[in-house]
Amino acid sequence: MVKTPNIYTLVKGAAEGRTRLNAFDKALLEAGVGDTNLMRMSSILPPAAEQVPVHKVQFPKGGLVPLAYASIDDTTPGRMISAAIAVGIPEDDTQPGVIMEFEDYAPLKTVEDIVRQMVVDAFEYRKRKLKEIKSIGVEHKVERCGAVFAGAVLWYK
Repeated sequence: MVKTPNIYTLVKGAAEGRTRLNAFDKALLEAGVGDTNLMRMSSILPPAAEQVPVHKVQFPKGGLVPLAYASIDDTTPGRMISAAIAVGIPEDDTQPGVIMEFEDYAPLKTVEDIVRQMVVDAFEYRKRKLKEIKSIGVEHKVERCGAVFAGAVLWYK
């Protein structure tokens, strides 16, 4: 049985690299999760999970770290790329929240508006009351080979 996480942190990063994978890897380092093994998960926030800043969380080097994330990379100089993640917190803290992620070839405002609306929609069709939305995102104008990454990392106190 896997223990349910009780904290989460929102992270973001953008970088250039020699290859797409190098750019993505550097964006992960900038976000503070570059020396972990990411375990991509679907988008449910455990009930009553507490948000903490990334610098207050000790992720084990090489550890398996669960998160929901958005990322995009590109090699077209001058192209804008953005990634954002939004977390919906329910009024009833015995209920789970939702995490939505979105990335696109668009300015951050557009991407963040879309991902926040995705949270509103998810709460509506779950018939839950939404207390608040927290979001984080990043945009990057590609120079040669760029990547952006935004994630909600789940972890343990």
